[in-house]
Amino acid sequence: MVSSEGLSAPLPPPQAATRQYGVTKPISTAGPTEADIQRTLELEKFLVDAGLYESKEDADKREEVLQRIGQIVKDWVKQLTRLRGYTDQMVEDANALIFTFGSYRLGVHGPGADIDTLCVGPSYVNREEDFFFILHNILAEMEEVTELQPVPDAHVPVMKFKFDGISIDLLYASISLLVVPEDLDISDVSLLYDVDEPTVRSLNGCRVADQILKLVPNIEHFCTTLRCLKFWAKRRGVYSNVTGFLGGVNWALLVARVCQLYPNAVPSMLLSRFFRVYTQWRWPNPVMLCAIEEDELGFSVWDPRKNPRDRTHHMPIITPAYPCMNSSYNVSQSTLRVMVEQFRYGNKICEEVELNKARWCALFEPYLFFESYKNYLQVDIVAADVDDLRAWKGWVESRLRQLTLMIERDTLGMLQCHPYPHEYVDTNKQCAHSAFFMGLQRKQGEKTQGQQFDIRGTVDEFRHSINMYLFWKPGMEIYVSHVRRRQLPPYVFPDGCKRPRPSRIMAQQQADKLPYDDGEVSVTGSGERHLKRKKDLDGVDVNQVMPLEKRQSLSPQPRDSVSPVIISDKASSASPEHSDKGFSMEVVESNKRTLLGETEPEYASNSSTITNVTSKGSCDDAGFGSVAVSSEGNTRSVEGSSVGSNNPGYLQGDVCEADSESLSDNGCGNGNLRQDGSQEALEPNAAFGMLLNSNEGVNSEQKAVISRLSLTSTA
Repeated sequence: MVSSEGLSAPLPPPQAATRQYGVTKPISTAGPTEADIQRTLELEKFLVDAGLYESKEDADKREEVLQRIGQIVKDWVKQLTRLRGYTDQMVEDANALIFTFGSYRLGVHGPGADIDTLCVGPSYVNREEDFFFILHNILAEMEEVTELQPVPDAHVPVMKFKFDGISIDLLYASISLLVVPEDLDISDVSLLYDVDEPTVRSLNGCRVADQILKLVPNIEHFCTTLRCLKFWAKRRGVYSNVTGFLGGVNWALLVARVCQLYPNAVPSMLLSRFFRVYTQWRWPNPVMLCAIEEDELGFSVWDPRKNPRDRTHHMPIITPAYPCMNSSYNVSQSTLRVMVEQFRYGNKICEEVELNKARWCALFEPYLFFESYKNYLQVDIVAADVDDLRAWKGWVESRLRQLTLMIERDTLGMLQCHPYPHEYVDTNKQCAHSAFFMGLQRKQGEKTQGQQFDIRGTVDEFRHSINMYLFWKPGMEIYVSHVRRRQLPPYVFPDGCKRPRPSRIMAQQQADKLPYDDGEVSVTGSGERHLKRKKDLDGVDVNQVMPLEKRQSLSPQPRDSVSPVIISDKASSASPEHSDKGFSMEVVESNKRTLLGETEPEYASNSSTITNVTSKGSCDDAGFGSVAVSSEGNTRSVEGSSVGSNNPGYLQGDVCEADSESLSDNGCGNGNLRQDGSQEALEPNAAFGMLLNSNEGVNSEQKAVISRLSLTSTA
């Protein structure tokens, strides 16, 4: 751990590595220069000043809390052993152990971070009743325990709570032993014998963390680099496994692989090489720390040749412990695109730091999400009280990724969706409230005119799946609405008000100096997205109710654009002849409840906002053709068969053009899987996408507010 009292220069590691880490030879075994060591000192000082290290008092409190939880689960198991009629000796020997994993186990947690914990118990103590009922009730009666939230139906069943103010995520694994020994080796594969899949997933958190620490050349350098990357990812809005980005274990695996490729590098070098490597990585080539092993226990391991679903993964990051799995299956085409853009941003800043043209603080500048798009989807979640909201929000947030996948599916990837993992709260509302936002834009490089994206049925399908929540209570509602940047609520901005925008003349002068990719977007030195500005439509009332047939064009039509129409689910009500330049709203409602404009919603059951956005020509305010959001139409299940491509790129792992040194001789046999450094392996042979089959014909019976926003724009 780095202390604020003093920072000492790290000693350069030995130049001759006696052990090969990973499945390929390293890219470079060079050690640090004096400049690298100095930059590492500056980087560590930045981390300390940013408050990323907890105090000794906080660390001691965490240890105390873990010890108390360990005693609670021991007493719980002894109580169950006695109730089930076992002998006095069995009661005396009855035991349960607490293991940690995640950021706490890896040593990269910060102040206020939760502790990922695993309770390992004997075979006769089960998860369904004993853990989620009896232990839950024991914890609920304790004064130190607050915000207790069981999530038994999660992919990895978990019980969340705060113990004396410390956030705890507690998993449970029942192993095939009558007595759990104090010296249990959690990495022993025999623990997986005769256990179910949720137990395997619960055990693997600890097993993966232990394997990572065994597979990196220098644990201290790994931890410092990982701490940097976690902080960077949170600042840039790409830290969230549940939203479709990467979580803690994903970032740890990516950093660990870079540590293997540069075994003698110090943190400043590793941070720079991280962005260099993953900017040029040829996804979906997998990132692997070790060879994928199959065992006689028969659990399925990640293998796109055998498992069709594995071929649909966009960013495979494989866990090193048996059974090896893809830890990043949540990543979609849209979220991968966002992360690659951020990797490029990070690489550019690191290059400037190495040339002494920038400081480390520039790398960690927050991403200005609400200045990066002109159109957003706003998802409002409300409940009667804070406790209901906690459970309801957890359910909705865990399924927001499905909305991104549905939009990709129904628009054939032409409408790009950027889910933002930050939560926002409107404190002026009387009920408990939470909101999430998604940026929307047309696929970059596609110049079309009058293109339409009808996602009304998509949103309705999403809402239908959300409303199947088994623990729904009155007051739990969700609202999906389209908002333009000028309509964003004040509470999404740090100071409660929108940032001042430059004058039109100044903005045009800045725009003239910027290089644009197909006239839409570019990343400048600050790394932020700049949309090509046109003349604003001053004087147009976005809340004006206007019949569709009365809309008039406010600007000439573009000269050089094509106008294919892409409509998913059902055709938009805005016909091409009425898709004029301008912004207007037509409201057809069964009641007056809506979240648009300044109207205060009367959170009615099963209501949603339906929007229709249309644009012509190149990207301006919308950044895409036309979007329609509705709560009426067909509802369909996203659970279906997955179809992928037999792309050999999936069988070529760990290849990049990170340095000028060739990797062509670094191929390494890996069973039938192979990691090949040749240049030819870098190019996937086909584009990959996730295809989800759906069942048509399930009509929604829910009434809703229908408001159509029609927007057309020209260059």
